[in-house]
Order: sequence, then C-alpha cells, then structure tokens
Amino acid sequence: MTQPPELGSMLPAPDPAEMRRAERRFDVAVKRHLSRNFGLHLIHGMLGQTGFRLINAPTFMPAYVLLLSDGSDIAVGAALALQSLGMTITPLLSATMAEHRERVLPLALTSGFFMRFAVLCMAASGFFFAPDAALVVLMLSMLMFGAFAGVQGVIFNFLMSKVIPVSKRGRLTGMRNFLAGITSSIVALVGGAWLLGEVPTQEGYAGIFLLAFILTMLGLSALFFMKEPIPPERRPASSLIKRLREVPELLRTDPAFTRYFLARAFATLGRMALPFYILYAGESLTLTGTNLAVLTIAFTLAATVSNLAWGEMADRYGFRLVFLLSISIWVGATGALLVADGLLLSTLVFIGIGVGTQGFQNASMNLTLEFGSRQDLPLRIAIANTGSEVAGTIGPLVGGIIAAALGYSATFIVSVVFLSLGALMVLRWVPEPRHR
Repeated sequence: MTQPPELGSMLPAPDPAEMRRAERRFDVAVKRHLSRNFGLHLIHGMLGQTGFRLINAPTFMPAYVLLLSDGSDIAVGAALALQSLGMTITPLLSATMAEHRERVLPLALTSGFFMRFAVLCMAASGFFFAPDAALVVLMLSMLMFGAFAGVQGVIFNFLMSKVIPVSKRGRLTGMRNFLAGITSSIVALVGGAWLLGEVPTQEGYAGIFLLAFILTMLGLSALFFMKEPIPPERRPASSLIKRLREVPELLRTDPAFTRYFLARAFATLGRMALPFYILYAGESLTLTGTNLAVLTIAFTLAATVSNLAWGEMADRYGFRLVFLLSISIWVGATGALLVADGLLLSTLVFIGIGVGTQGFQNASMNLTLEFGSRQDLPLRIAIANTGSEVAGTIGPLVGGIIAAALGYSATFIVSVVFLSLGALMVLRWVPEPRHR
C-alpha cells in the first residue's frame, strides 16, 4: 500500500539503496555512542531536574509568590500562568529552528543557558528588591523561564529521540528522575531547614533559587561531551508561517495523534490545582521552612521511587498505560487532600500527587515521540507542547480566580474534571502507538 507523502518538501533524496545504507550508518552511530550519550543524558537530567524541581515543585514557588503578594491567590495563579505562557509561544519557532539541522546540540546548549539565567534572575528578585518590585522581577523571570523551557521541550526531546532508542527511553527517564528525586530531596531539606528556617524570608527563597541555578548549570555542562549522530534525512529550512500552514494537514492525516494532542491539553488543564495544594495544606499547618521541606521531600521522593516503576512499565507496556494510571493516582490524591488535616495526612497526599504528576509528565512527553515519522517529529513535539501550555496558561489563572471566589476545594473539583476528561479520551480514542 502506498504511503502518503510527508508534509512539506524534503531535501533531495538518494536512491532507495543509498537511503537504506544511510539508515544503517545512523543506527550504527547511535549504538556506538549509546552508553556515552545515555550516561551524559543521565547526568544532565539528574542535576537539571534537581534544580528545576525546586522551581516547579508545588511548594516553594507558590509560597514565595504568596509572601511577595501579601496573600493573593490570583497572583499565585498569574505567576504560574506566565511560565506556561512563555512555554506556549516558543515551541513552534524552535521546531523550525531544529528540523533542518544536522545537529541540534548547539541549540540545546544555548536555550539551556538562557533558561538557567532566568532562574538566576529569580534569585536576584529576592536578594536585591523590595517585595513589590521583587514580584515584578519574579513574574518577568517566570515568563523568560517558560519561554526557553518551551524551546528546550522541543530541542531536548528531539535530541533524545536521535541518540536514545525508544526501547531505552523509559529506563533513561526513570533512572534520571529517580536520581534527581534523591538529590532534590536532600537539597529541599537543606533549603527548607537551613535557608528558610522557621520564618521564611525573601532572602531565604532567593538562596534556594540560587542553589537551583548552580545545580542546573552543572548539569548543562555534561552535554558538551555528547556525540550527536547526523540523521540520514531531514527537512529543508522552512519559515514559521509555512510550517504553521502545514499543522492542519498533519493533524488531519494522523487522527490518533490529534486525539492524543487534545486529550493531553484537557488533562493539562488539571494542573490548575498544583500551586494551590500547598496553600490549602497551609490552612491546617504553618508553612514554616521545615514543613515546606517535608512536603517537598514527600513530593519529590514519591516521584523518585515511582519513576523506576513508570519507566519499567513504559518499556514493557507503553506510555499510554502510564498516562492512564498516573492520572488515576493524581485524581485520587487530589480528592484525598480535601479531607487531609495536619502534617502526616498532608504528607501522604503529597506523595500521591508526586507519583501521579511525575507519571503524567513522563508519559505526556514520551507518547508524543511515538506518533508519525521522524522528519515531522519536531513539529509534532511543538504542536503537542504548545497545546499543553496554552492549557497550562489558562489553568492557573482560572484556578486562582476560582480559589479567590469559591475556595480551594472548588479549584480541586474543576481540576479533577479536566484530568478525568483527558484520561477518558485516551482510554477510548487513542490506541497504543507502538502497536500501530
């Protein structure tokens, strides 16, 4: 049966025999450098995730914004929305920057540096500015952080798809996140108990963000030693406008990917509750540095241990199953938070949230890599990430408004509805891509 032509024009293709030889050379190069690249990805991911989890964990950042904004739930939602807004505006642009290049590692290093520079600006907000000005600097830093995270979300996943075979990706992400969780827990304990103390201050939070910057820069340095193979075929350079015009055709010709893209976006709306978990828990316990550290450790260690299971499950049965099970756990933990009271029960709930959100994050990223052809992979990643982050921009804003008007419980209920809708769409209408 004749395959439909790929979207967009391709570089002039050699004859079929030469193409097969080129594919074999590419496969040989991937295998030759697999151990080296696997180890470097592991180091980069472990240190990078250790630092970024201090930013993205639903503990330190919401509490810091609440401190600067004098208790505004809407400000908390707006800060997280700005991060997602940044992640919305750059994926499609980064796809057009990456898909025609023989090597994308230089782009990964450049975007990675500016993402980390934004973290340094977050630290500066606490060290050098009064609360009102610090909040403005922090908001702008969150926007910048999100913008370069959006670039990284395409470039780094495309890079991983080139150097790590699909059968090894679950193991890599599981081990990477496991090790990052261990180190994150140690750093969170030190940061919460030592830098924040019993009465958290701007300078204490700034110290945590400075530590995150140092760790993530150390992780980025590992990529200087990576060996990136040249793919046998790639797209010619194309403008952003031209690639945008091709998006409807890509979605039309791959209905399974389209349904997954929509399901992931709906489920991502469920992230609206994330910054408010710690604020809700704070109604039954004091948000001291120690309590923040305990809940952050519970969240990160749960994600840590579960990553090994999620990775093994994904390699055996596919990321679709991980997607469904992780959302189920996330929904259950959110419901349990509504009846939790005190540090012990809140800790157990944050364990469930850590397990669920980490599985969802791993599955969402890796499922995108398994649809369609390699040549359209940067565009598919960009489409999926953009849709997800549009939802991620809307979600915290809506969550903050709901929390301010109706309370945190109402925000959690709306979050559960969207998470369940995304899971139901995948369950009914998105087949396991590895079986196609």
